[in-house]
Amino acid sequence: MAWAKNVLRVNLTKGTCTNEPLNMDWADKYLGQRGLATKYLTEEIDPKVDPLSPDNKMIMTTGPLTGTCASTAGRYSVVTKGALTGAIACSNSGGFFGNEMKNAGYDMIIFEGRAEKPVYLYIENDDVQLIDAAGFWGTTVWDTEEGIKAKHGDPMIRVASIGIAGEKGCKYACVVNDMDRAAGRSGVGTVMGSKNLKAVAIRGTKGVQVKDAPRFLGAVSDAKQALADNAVTGQGLPAFGTQVLMNVINETGALPTRNFKDVQFEGANDISAEAMVEVRSSDGKANLVNTAACFGCTIACGRVSQIERTHFSVKDRPEYHKASGGLEYESAWSLGAAAGINDLDALTFANFLCNEHGIDPITFGATLGAAMEMFEDGAITTKETGGIDLKFGNAEALCELVELTGKQEGFGVDLGLGSKLLCEKYGRPELSMSVKGQEFPAYDARGIQGMGLTYATSNRGACHLRSYTVASEVLGIPEKTDPHVSEGKAGLVKAFQDATAAFDSAGVCIFTTFAWSLEDLAPQIDAGCEGDWSVEKLLEIGERVWNLERQFNNAAGFTAADDNLPQRLMKEAAKTGPATGLASKLDEMLPEYYDLRGWTPDGVPSNETVQRLNL
Repeated sequence: MAWAKNVLRVNLTKGTCTNEPLNMDWADKYLGQRGLATKYLTEEIDPKVDPLSPDNKMIMTTGPLTGTCASTAGRYSVVTKGALTGAIACSNSGGFFGNEMKNAGYDMIIFEGRAEKPVYLYIENDDVQLIDAAGFWGTTVWDTEEGIKAKHGDPMIRVASIGIAGEKGCKYACVVNDMDRAAGRSGVGTVMGSKNLKAVAIRGTKGVQVKDAPRFLGAVSDAKQALADNAVTGQGLPAFGTQVLMNVINETGALPTRNFKDVQFEGANDISAEAMVEVRSSDGKANLVNTAACFGCTIACGRVSQIERTHFSVKDRPEYHKASGGLEYESAWSLGAAAGINDLDALTFANFLCNEHGIDPITFGATLGAAMEMFEDGAITTKETGGIDLKFGNAEALCELVELTGKQEGFGVDLGLGSKLLCEKYGRPELSMSVKGQEFPAYDARGIQGMGLTYATSNRGACHLRSYTVASEVLGIPEKTDPHVSEGKAGLVKAFQDATAAFDSAGVCIFTTFAWSLEDLAPQIDAGCEGDWSVEKLLEIGERVWNLERQFNNAAGFTAADDNLPQRLMKEAAKTGPATGLASKLDEMLPEYYDLRGWTPDGVPSNETVQRLNL
């Protein structure tokens, strides 16, 4: 129950689509989505494989709660070896695609090989076809989704696709569904493009069964009430979205600015949630038009925005005079503070283009920030940029370069490398603010110490969604800890990582953890899924998933040396704000973290840990 118990295996080389039963022994140990798909991937590929080789596999995967009436149960993930990092990649997305996949009767779709020519996968319940994508190859995500719906005459089809960036090998291409929701990080869309797979289109009407419907409905009702009663999930996120954090993190002194040279941005308020709702005198409208929710979500953190029609970025481009996916905190930071830009409409336009062309705004903005620093230092000149003035704060350059990167033209090809390869190319590797090749998100490790350890140890490269210690260190959830101290942070990070892995594997949104603990999740899984599911079992699953991902990375060639931060964060202290004078204390936290994990000093899970977790 809850699982569809069905895997669709698509061999793109042979052009075949076959069903096989889900391995329920593995489901009992890894639950679903992130955990279960990672198990399949580690069993089926060599961790040393080239991410863009046909021998790499890509798995679209749901959790057991996906498609049920549980709040936020519309999630799905794309699991593969990441093109950006060469590490394990699991990129999570909301919207409606995950629900459609589950209702079509599939827990996961495994793509292997490489199609001889561009194709897309079309699924209507049991009807599965690989279809020639010649008419869609070379088009944007927006045009692809609209075109596939029109071709099949069904506006309710859910589509996940890549843009030109994914086709042409931009290292951080996304898989975008529902026009503006994305499996966004680590280059999963690049892997999809390397397989000549343009899109997956699904229509599912089978429904999802649960083990004990009355008990499941009761557990879901209690959990939804907890979300409604919580200040973050019941008030802050519905009203302001994730952008509620912009001024909060800036005041905390942990808003990375101008490629992490500073920890506070003087223009933060101009690009904040508060600015998005302000009515503009020029047109009598606000940037924020409406809110939006993914399938089954009772939080509704999504934003729908519009750009002032006279703004330089769109005044001669009526195709962008419409409402579309608005800024979230991470994109507002990466396109804004990271590059020193405080033009809200320019950021909104850049975000539109990231969605339209299918590129990760976090990595793009962080890479642009690194390029701007190298431009100001003289390592990059207008000769390389094609005449573009790449100084910090240049909103026109942002708007021009995001499009060039999405289309993989001009200097956009260089920006499409990501900051690690870009900085190496121009002789300034120390200016890449990344871990394992993936760029930092919007929290400075000097002002929030737990996030430094989170970044350094994240299995998919620098990431906030693997251990959001900001909840504790800044917001006081589930209890307040001091963001400026290292004591206790190893245990905090481990606890967040293990719990997050369990939530990701269940098929619900990580934002529920502002209000829920595993004590709220376990009753829903226990009533929905066959077997017995306790808090203790979910914690063990979370720990098992984390260690399995670590084993994959170790086998791929990553070592303890990769659990590190750029020297800027370790040696250059914060210059302003509450964290003035502090650098990251990673060296104090990492040994304790390894010990708590049951890993050797070299960062390898010990034999005892492997046996205890039945890996």
